[in-house]
Parts: sequence; structure tokens; C-alpha cells
Amino acid sequence: MSEIESASIAARLDRLPPSRTIWTIITLISLGGLFEFYDLFFTGYVAPGMIKSGLFSAQSLGIFASLSSIRVAGFGTFVFSTFAGLWVGVVLLGHLPDRFGRRPVFTWSLVWYVTCTAIMAFQQTGAMLNVWRFIAGLGFAVQLITIDTYISELIPGAERGRAFSINQFITFSVVPLVALLAWLLVPISPLGLDGWRWVVLIGSVGAAVVWLLIRKIPESPRWLALEGRVDEAEAVIAMIERKVTAETGKPLPPPEPVAAHEHGKGRFREIFSGGYGRRTAMLSVFNMAQVIGFYGFAAWVPTLLIARGITLTHSLEYSLIIAIANPVGPLLGTLFADRVERKRQIMLGLTIMGLAMIAFSQASNPALLIVLGVLFTLAANVMSYAYHNYQAELYPTRIRARAIGFVYSWSRIAAAFAGLAIGCFLNAGGVPAVAIFIAIAMVVGIVVIGVFGPATKGISLERINS
Repeated sequence: MSEIESASIAARLDRLPPSRTIWTIITLISLGGLFEFYDLFFTGYVAPGMIKSGLFSAQSLGIFASLSSIRVAGFGTFVFSTFAGLWVGVVLLGHLPDRFGRRPVFTWSLVWYVTCTAIMAFQQTGAMLNVWRFIAGLGFAVQLITIDTYISELIPGAERGRAFSINQFITFSVVPLVALLAWLLVPISPLGLDGWRWVVLIGSVGAAVVWLLIRKIPESPRWLALEGRVDEAEAVIAMIERKVTAETGKPLPPPEPVAAHEHGKGRFREIFSGGYGRRTAMLSVFNMAQVIGFYGFAAWVPTLLIARGITLTHSLEYSLIIAIANPVGPLLGTLFADRVERKRQIMLGLTIMGLAMIAFSQASNPALLIVLGVLFTLAANVMSYAYHNYQAELYPTRIRARAIGFVYSWSRIAAAFAGLAIGCFLNAGGVPAVAIFIAIAMVVGIVVIGVFGPATKGISLERINS
């Protein structure tokens, strides 16, 4: 019975017209992810301040100092700890949204982030800084998975692309803020506390405020129905339908005939079986490739600018200008997100990222460096919203969160080691060596998506996974 109800509710969701009700839910979910992106992106912007504080000296790093044997810049250990925590988090906790629901995991993972990141801000050694960075990553890793799952299940199929572009427009809007705060605070020590610590603490306070706003987001009716909680699913979808009808002032169109529906309980092994096995392999390789470019630039941009001869103060200033482009990419995407096939958006984004990074490595004029940094950022964020949408579409509701968690985990572990690798390449060959590393990764991502990725534009989740 739950299988039939699940298909019926999916059809009722997919026939909904654009409405303030649905977009309010999407906005609240996006606000929940706002400070996850704040956390991910402050990594690069606070780096000069952390280095200036002496946190990455051999004595301060303790056991992490052993990495100096492979000539890794000390800050690389912080990047490594960030993404190692994210990787372990998605591997160990990625199944939780499928087991306990999207809503509770979404809200309480934010509490984990607030607590652990605030503790991290007061650490006095590089070793403990890295430990708490790792612990914080365990919690907020699972929220990033849940957001993709949540949005894909709530939004009608014809608007999924736009929903993900709006989601990332909202979440990436925080990047200019963190860049501005770093520019203002990192060089100074207000009230005797290092400026980078203020940047971290402001993020924790902001996340706590957002938590108060998102507590009333409804559970995914698709997940409720598939779990056999039909009455709860019916209550959620009926509430949404009533509000949408009141907004539009006319009856809703009838649902499309149910041609495909989900069945059975999800099992982790299913993501490796049948057609899903091929998708899992494709997305795992893609995630390892794309993250090398995306975070390879974002987490290191102030340091890369310094390596191109820009001073610390100007590096943070130019990074701020580049950061302003972050929300613009997804905003531009609203114009074509549901018109252009998802995989093509991804491939074009990767192509521009690779070319812009090579040009960046050869430039020395500050204005040109900024232009290339902005171009890279715009392309990266179009690619980002498109692939977050894409990988959520390629699995059914019963295994969506754990499948996203598994394929996403490869981007986390790749980013962890890419942070170490970029430190090595930067020491050995400067920015040109980093650019070659990133460009090769972009080519790999283009090939796997282009050759093995199926089409999804405008197709219901149930039909994609029938």
C-alpha cells in the first residue's frame, strides 16, 4: 500500500504550479545550508590569519607536523582535516536521512556544527584546531547530503533545476560575507582575540539563529509515504495543496497517471546493483575530479594570489572581489537551469574552470587576476548547482540520501588529499603546477559525465529511477 501511496503523492507534488508555499520551504532549507557554506569557505579566507598566529608551526601542529616530510604547507593539514571530517561524516552518517527522515537530521546536524565550530575557535594549538575541525566536519557533512535529498523530493519535476540554482544562490550569498569579514577582521585582533577567531565565531552565532527559523519545515511526503507513514504524508501534501490553491485562486490540475512507482525498503548494497551501479561509479569518479577544481581554488585563493606576487592585505581585498561572484553564478543559472540538459551545464562549467585556471597561473596583472578569478567562480558555481541537482535525481527515494552520501564522500576524501597535493605543487612548481593539476581533473570530470551520464531534464524522479 505504501508503494501506491508513494507514487500517488509523488504525482500530486509534480503537478503543483509555481507557488510561494513551495518556494518558502526551499528558501528555509537553503538558509539551513547557508552557514555550512560559510564554514566551508572561511577555510581559505582565514588561512593567512591562522598562519600569522603560528598555529601551523611544527611545535604547534604536534603529530600533524610529520606531514612536513612530504613538504606540505602547514595550512594543508587544516584543509585535510576539514575534508577528512566531511568524508568520515558522509560515510558513517549518510544513511541517517533515509532511516530517520530528512527533517530531524537536517535540523540537528546544524546544532552539531554550531557547537563544535565554536569550540574550535578557541583552540590554541594547530593540533587541537585540526582535531576539532575534523569533529565539526562529521556533523555538517550529513546536512549537505540532506539538503540535496530534501529539495529534489519536494520540488515539482519541471522546476528542479531552478530550485537548486536558487538554493545555491542563497547559500553562496554568504561567501562574500565571509570574505568581507576576513578582510576586515583577519589583519587585526578585536578585544585581544585573533581576527580569524571572530570570523569563525560569527558563523556559529549566525547558524544558531538560522536553526530557530527552520524548525517548522515539513518532512518529505515522498519519504513518509515510502516508510508507510501514509497519514502523515497525506497531512503534509494536503497542507501544501490547500496553501497553493489559496495562493493561485483556482483548482489544481489533476495529477498525471502513475506510470512508475517505488517499491521495497532501501538497502545500501542497492547503489552498486543493476543500473545504479554504473551511476554510482560514474558519480564517484566525477566527484573526485570536480572537487579538485572547486575547492582547490576556493580554499586556496588568497594563498594563490600571494604566490602571484600580491601582498597579504591586497590578497584578502582581491579575494573579496572574487567572492562577490559566488552567488551570481547560480542566479544566472535560473535563466537556463530547466532549459539546458543538466549534464551539459556541468560539462561547460568544468571546461571554463580548467581554461580560466590555466590563464590565472600565467597572469600577473591584478585586474586580470581578478577577472579570471571571477570567471572561474561563476563557472564553478553553475557546475555546482547543476551537479548537486543531477546526483540527487539519479537515485530513488528509498536510497537517495545514502547514495548521495556515498558518491559525495569521494569528493570529501579527494578534497582532503587535494589540499595536501596543492600544498606540494605550490611549493614545487608554483601556481602553474597547481593549474595543470586542476585542469587534468576537469578533463576527467568532463569525460565521465559526457560518456556515462544519463539525461534527466524535465523527467520525474520516479521515471528516472523506474
